[in-house]
Amino acid sequence: MSATTWTMAKALNQGLAKALADDDRVLLMGEDVGALGGVFRVTEGLSARFGTGRVLDTPLAESGIVGAAIGLAMRGYRPICEIQFDGFIYPAFDQITSQLAKITARHEGSARFPVVIRVPYGGHIGAVEHHQESPEAYFAHTAGLRVISPSTPNDAYWMIQQAVASDDPVMFFEPKSRYWPKGEVELESPAAGMHTTRVARGGTDATVLGHGAMVSVLLQAAEVAAKEGTSLEVLDLRSLSPIDYGPILRSVEKTGRLVVAQEAPGFASLGSEIAATVAERAFYALQAPVLRVSGFDAPFPPAKLESVYLPDADRVLDAVDRALDY
Repeated sequence: MSATTWTMAKALNQGLAKALADDDRVLLMGEDVGALGGVFRVTEGLSARFGTGRVLDTPLAESGIVGAAIGLAMRGYRPICEIQFDGFIYPAFDQITSQLAKITARHEGSARFPVVIRVPYGGHIGAVEHHQESPEAYFAHTAGLRVISPSTPNDAYWMIQQAVASDDPVMFFEPKSRYWPKGEVELESPAAGMHTTRVARGGTDATVLGHGAMVSVLLQAAEVAAKEGTSLEVLDLRSLSPIDYGPILRSVEKTGRLVVAQEAPGFASLGSEIAATVAERAFYALQAPVLRVSGFDAPFPPAKLESVYLPDADRVLDAVDRALDY
């Protein structure tokens, strides 16, 4: 069987299982990842298969989870940490940004710290406070961390394995609203490395770029635009640090317009960085300013208001129309 159809949650589960099976040094640890299988059931069955010595339920202490993982990495293990929800990551912020991100540099590269931190993130699930945030820019800003986010089951299956194989610490952001839609998974070999931008849909009139759950919104916008005679090229960022600018610049050189979309607030964000870099490196190809569509610069609202806060296809298409009007 060279391909199958899985949800992203299933694809992550199988990718984690393969990583555990292929290397005895790989450990999985986090709150409720064992017998319960995680709140999203991503780790379901792994404790029974690999034992509680390799799939560890931890106390409710995110700084302790990451701190223990750093110690395990020092002893030659390859730990995978789960942060149960995006808004719970802040107690571990010091361990991640002050210790894990810098410790390889302190050793001048003589020691590696292959820690993967899985973070379910983003909105669209109608959850309560601290359960729908998008904190990825904090970590993309931090030198020493690799930051990636899949948008499809196929990418989830392969990118989690690539993250575990990396000798550098990896922040692995999982768009929780995409856990359940199904997609084809190629089981033979990955389509690309984990730090490549993917062309999700070809187009000629304008480029729209996003990551994680936003990619499905951009594809919806492209379908609507096509019915109105506008051809949008949809790019899936996949890697938030480092960013693979080659496909982005080639697309902008072709279309002359770029709209960057994200769930996170717009100020000092990934969208800001991409807009500035494209303006620097593709200035003469641009026929309009790079436009950004984002969550608002406010705390994530109560669940009943999330549809107002989160960018949708209409907001993306409004930005496309403005770009085309220049």
